[in-house]
Amino acid sequence: MNAPAHAYFFGYGSLVNRDTHTFKEAHPARLNGWRRTWRPTNLREVAFLSVSRQTGGWIDGLIAPVPDADWHALDIREGAYDRVPAEHMVDHPLPHRPQIAVYSVPDDHHHAASDGHHLLLSYIDVVVQGYLREFGAGGAQHFFDTTDGWDAPVLDDRADPHYPRACRLSGEERDTVDAALTRLAVKMRRA
Repeated sequence: MNAPAHAYFFGYGSLVNRDTHTFKEAHPARLNGWRRTWRPTNLREVAFLSVSRQTGGWIDGLIAPVPDADWHALDIREGAYDRVPAEHMVDHPLPHRPQIAVYSVPDDHHHAASDGHHLLLSYIDVVVQGYLREFGAGGAQHFFDTTDGWDAPVLDDRADPHYPRACRLSGEERDTVDAALTRLAVKMRRA
């Protein structure tokens, strides 16, 4: 059973990569007034990709119908995140104005980056591959430019991915990720 036309969510990380999910009828969209950020949390050593409000900011992503209109099941899948109403902040191609939510790590679950928290290269690869496919090279660059928290070290797990939905990248996609991380001067750690 398909979700009703009024229940959608906005994805801005791995959900932009269609190889990581089976959500049908996903559409490119733009979330206004927000910025991505890496959030170290007290829930795990790997930082979560989240969003925070920023006046004048915007990020590209995908909207997709909530499977079976079951917000509860999606809330469980996005367990570390809070669901935030966002329909008035999302530009999209749909002919109607659906209910849309975005998931964000709540402030009381995060803390400043530390050497104990890191980002997974396998996750970054998945996200950037999605942006390259959906929004081209400019969209991938915009991902890096509109994401905070690159001061956390990146664990190079590409050879043995820790991210459960890791994807194989082409040489050009890998080069895009590596060049951007070099420009950002991220600290790399070996897995």
